[in-house]
Amino acid sequence: MKHIVLLICLSISIHIEAKDYNVLEYGAKGDGITKDTKAVQKAIDLCTKEGGGKVIIPSGKTVVIGTIYLKDYVTLFIENGATLLGSPNYEDYATDTHKNTYKNETHMDRCLIFAHEAKSFAIDGYGSIDGNGYTKNFNKKEGNGRPMLIRFLNCNDIHLKNINLINPAAWTSAWLYCNEIVVDGIKIISRVNNNGDGLDFDGCTNVRVSNSSFDTSDDSICLQTSRVDKPCKDIVITNCVFTSKWAGMRIGLASRGDFESVTVSNCTFHDIQDSGLKIQMNEGGEMENMVFNNLIMKNVPRPIFMTFCQQRAGVDAPQDMLPMKAMHGFIFSNIIADNSALDKNSAIFITGLPKHYITDIQLNNIQFKVSGGGTKEDANKTNLKEYTLETLGYWWPEFSKVGTLPASGIYARHVNGLSINNFNLQTQNKDRRQPIVFSDVLNSSVQNIFLNRKPTNSTELKSN
Repeated sequence: MKHIVLLICLSISIHIEAKDYNVLEYGAKGDGITKDTKAVQKAIDLCTKEGGGKVIIPSGKTVVIGTIYLKDYVTLFIENGATLLGSPNYEDYATDTHKNTYKNETHMDRCLIFAHEAKSFAIDGYGSIDGNGYTKNFNKKEGNGRPMLIRFLNCNDIHLKNINLINPAAWTSAWLYCNEIVVDGIKIISRVNNNGDGLDFDGCTNVRVSNSSFDTSDDSICLQTSRVDKPCKDIVITNCVFTSKWAGMRIGLASRGDFESVTVSNCTFHDIQDSGLKIQMNEGGEMENMVFNNLIMKNVPRPIFMTFCQQRAGVDAPQDMLPMKAMHGFIFSNIIADNSALDKNSAIFITGLPKHYITDIQLNNIQFKVSGGGTKEDANKTNLKEYTLETLGYWWPEFSKVGTLPASGIYARHVNGLSINNFNLQTQNKDRRQPIVFSDVLNSSVQNIFLNRKPTNSTELKSN
């Protein structure tokens, strides 16, 4: 009998469903005009208090809010055809939502959706979160700031799935020191204001991003470390599509902590104005063990752009530069890049600093089309600026500081341990530059190089 009672109890518990909390039942109007912040927060607070469930933004409704706070065991579920719309009034955004971690950007401190030390929560559904971030609403020149769409601080076990994130006034999302993150099937469109990053993971661990698309006015995905004690590691990004006004994916810049164990695979990048993979170590951390595989790029000026230098990026970083550590262990394989429609400033660019080498890099199985057009003067260029503080001042290590490279395909300097195998370069127009040029590159191996389908002897490649 005891066993029968136990089985009945188990059966009942298995069929108990989490409760739904429709925001209309808590006072929301959903008319696209009334500010429903209090009603939405009331539903969230009750949901977490009663053990969790879904807070529903119902289909066909536009619910206007200022800052809301997500909490334990809550799924914010935005139904297909529903919109959670940010208020156009800057004063509706709270001041207790932490801050933006980059220097000189306090105008981006506020946000629409915030969570602090929350666990096991989600944003889901096929609807949209619209930041309403047009410059007519949010413009720092008017003194009213530009709130981010989402910021999560010290949270654990987060799911962001099947949602459209559109029109933020600043970054779409900032994930600060979070663990166990799954992002799947989302779409980000961030073009109505400046600095519109997509997903920024700062000091995060165990991150999986898949099956998503990005159209952003700044870096689509960014990995960074604003704290020495918070590494960014165990990151997997796959099956995504990127287009951006700046970088498809940036790793570093803010880099006080370490980066380790990152894989990016099966992605396409197109119509990006700066770089496909932008990897930059600046603030004293160590970066190691990263694999980039099965990537296709079109109209991406620098498919790979790597810099090792010193630069202060974070608002909490010390004024004095920390000692440079290491940047090592990178594999780039199976990449097709077509930049034949761009100008001559299209190349793979990898650079350390004198006595501070990037080490252990492999470039394997790369097909690269470029427009060509490099002149004899370009080919003989040797006075390329270094990414030192003396050269940069206190600003980012951008390509514009160096300009046209003396190579049409790959330019590498201050690298120790560089292997290039199966590199096929095609130029649309005559180019006087060598396909590959090294400067202060130690322990290199170059094999199976083709220029316009003809094998090129590695001993003919230029070092300057």
